[in-house]
Amino acid sequence: MPSARTRVYLTAAAAAAVLATGAAVGLAHDRDPEPVAGQWVTPSSAAAPAPARPSTSATPLPAAEPPDDLPVISYEQGPRGLPADPEQNSTVAPTQGLRPSKRVALYDAPGGEPRAFLPPKISGLRTVVPIVGEDNGWVAVLVPSVNRRIGWVPPGDWEIQALRDQLVLQRSGHTLSWLRDGQEQQRWTVAVGSAATPTPVGRTYVMGTTRISGEPYLGLDALVLGSIPDDREKMAAAFQLAHTGIHAWYRSSVFGRSVSNGCIRMPGAAQRTLLDEIGAGTPLTVLA
Repeated sequence: MPSARTRVYLTAAAAAAVLATGAAVGLAHDRDPEPVAGQWVTPSSAAAPAPARPSTSATPLPAAEPPDDLPVISYEQGPRGLPADPEQNSTVAPTQGLRPSKRVALYDAPGGEPRAFLPPKISGLRTVVPIVGEDNGWVAVLVPSVNRRIGWVPPGDWEIQALRDQLVLQRSGHTLSWLRDGQEQQRWTVAVGSAATPTPVGRTYVMGTTRISGEPYLGLDALVLGSIPDDREKMAAAFQLAHTGIHAWYRSSVFGRSVSNGCIRMPGAAQRTLLDEIGAGTPLTVLA
């Protein structure tokens, strides 16, 4: 039986067999909150402040003990019962990520009900999730394997990791921007999902990298995203157990068009830049 890490490779490899549709695939999940239109917000000259770890001088709301049989988020299965991201189109860059040292429970509100465990690794990828809010000593994080959801985490077995980078995709304009410390570094013309299988809008993040085989990908790894297709039933069977991603593409004629199965297709040189510069936890906002 393949390892969890191998399953990431296998689902990516399945995409190589269908050259016309790209590498994006999806998972079973709750019906996600409806996407709403968003606009690009010009980044400020300085990075936006992120919520700090809850102060020990204040008493956080108590956390209910999570049951041992609480579902664990995996690459294939997302959580149920978590709230919608109230700022799904925000282009204010989170500057801190949460890195669990052991599995931590995600709650539906500060002091609310535990809904799922977030493990320290997902399919071999170290877990780093952007922190996007703070309330009553708890922090809100973006959640993987589901679209446009957040989870609340009490103080506990996790650490803060600094995040300097941000990605913003303008889907209608077919452009992907890379920012560092609030300053745009580069912008590329890319290919995005087709009308039938669009790239999911809203906030997500980079989970890590995975190998992807096949000549169309120019021998370069892909960036695995936390997002999944909004309607997995529209996907080919080979694409129904993996995430959307960012990967290189061998035909320049696709750039500036909506032609993929949901993934973001990049020129080879641009993909090399992202692989060199972008780490786990980097937030991505996809605007319609």
